[in-house]
Amino acid sequence: MRCASIRERIRASRADPASSVYNLDVDDQELARLLAETESDRSERTESTSKTDKFGEAICAFANDLPGHGKPGYLFVGATEAGQASGAAITDQLLQNLAAVRSDGNLLPAPVMSVVKRVLGGGEMAVVEVLPSDLPPVRYKGVVWVRVGPRRARATDADERLLSERRAALARTWDARPCARARLEDLLLALFEAYKLEAIDGEVLAENHRSQKDQLASLRLWDRRSDQPTHAALLLFGKDPLEVAPGAYVQYVHYDGSDAAADVLRERRISGDLFTVLRELGSLADDLAHGRPVEAGPLRETTVYDYPPIALREIFVNAVIHRDYESTAPVRVLQFADRLEVHNPGSLYGDVRPEDFPGATAYRNPVLAEAAKNFGFVNRFGRGVPRTLAAMAKNGSPAPEFSPTERHFLVVLRRGP
Repeated sequence: MRCASIRERIRASRADPASSVYNLDVDDQELARLLAETESDRSERTESTSKTDKFGEAICAFANDLPGHGKPGYLFVGATEAGQASGAAITDQLLQNLAAVRSDGNLLPAPVMSVVKRVLGGGEMAVVEVLPSDLPPVRYKGVVWVRVGPRRARATDADERLLSERRAALARTWDARPCARARLEDLLLALFEAYKLEAIDGEVLAENHRSQKDQLASLRLWDRRSDQPTHAALLLFGKDPLEVAPGAYVQYVHYDGSDAAADVLRERRISGDLFTVLRELGSLADDLAHGRPVEAGPLRETTVYDYPPIALREIFVNAVIHRDYESTAPVRVLQFADRLEVHNPGSLYGDVRPEDFPGATAYRNPVLAEAAKNFGFVNRFGRGVPRTLAAMAKNGSPAPEFSPTERHFLVVLRRGP
């Protein structure tokens, strides 16, 4: 019942579609009750309006829902310890800054949350509602935070184990589910050791005496109940990713004409672990960009491209991260004389509908999206399409064409000036 309610609220409002922040619908009477009572594992108050790390840690703790309430947690910004409004200015900029905590890449995986202004405790304050994550443990800057009664704390090993075990019953996405018959020996653990340095806070690593399975489970890469790696682990660190996902490669074809009936000039297959695929796609983007100088004024030049490299990188990364890996079809990058087409198996995911696109975002593979962010292939969440639009416009190119269908997603980039 709770999940159905969440879906309805997200679909109905889209208050901030770019970051998937929805309108708060809890009544003020319930908020006033939570504000007035002593801080608990479901509420926290702060007078500060600028301590971003404090906000991020609090949101992380509520998303982890260590007590297992299955209910939202609330952060009251601009509230005194006595539950009164502090008199701080609750501006639109403050609300935007709070909402941005979700999508700046420090909270992984990104939680479902809302940010609103309410009149409570004798004045205005910002209220952040955070729903329990389906993919715990959630980290903020590489650290797992939880609520222990009225206080916020770093998670212990036992806390993380509990959250990891709970995830097995909650995980709905393919990348977070265990892979039947796979074992620890199917992973290149040296790759995982390198990944840990990017994904986990250095102080936490220094204190870490857990087994590799426990470490993998903490990053949603191992399922404790089945004692098996998740699909994400095998795509990221597997010795043979194609064994678990036969379509997990990219096919590039360059045609000598404007349709697929033309002769093939060049063909390439990009495969391997996910990081290798993303790195090689970055090289392909540089190769296809074809930058050249043009006169921009007296004694001044600028560079224009057939295809802006920023746009190519964003489209390629999105195709790999958001595709449906249960399909045996690869991502296809087709180059024609006048355009580039990127064909992606799997259409819009979850509650996002064609009329919501490109403003709304939902992640089919949140564990893979987190990995791409940790290794620098993604700057922040929800920015791929806007960055593509901006890069194409700056280059003087036609706007990209996005065509989501029931089982397929097509992006067309027209060749620039």
